[in-house]
Amino acid sequence: MGSFKISKQSNGEYYFNLLAGNGQVILTSESYGTKANCLNGIESVKINSRHEDRFETLTSKDGRPYFVLKAVNGKIIGNSQMYGSAESCKTGIESVMKNGPKAEIEKENED
Repeated sequence: MGSFKISKQSNGEYYFNLLAGNGQVILTSESYGTKANCLNGIESVKINSRHEDRFETLTSKDGRPYFVLKAVNGKIIGNSQMYGSAESCKTGIESVMKNGPKAEIEKENED
């Protein structure tokens, strides 16, 4: 089963990664000023990752596909990595849809 890992950046802001069951990062959030806001972002992933229409597939400047997960209001909640093919990008979306709703937050080393 997947999990969320919260990290604190050197500037004091927080972000999270959604990890697949194998530990691979499948979604990365924006930066949040507080841990509470980061936790709200995780809750938003749990809700919105259930809906395929909340994912948007995009193409980077170098032609590689990636996706974003959006909230109902259209705000981007998280971004994927760059993929080598449209098919692997689709598999990434399926992984977020499978893992996101039920993923638990990993225990943290620091606050």
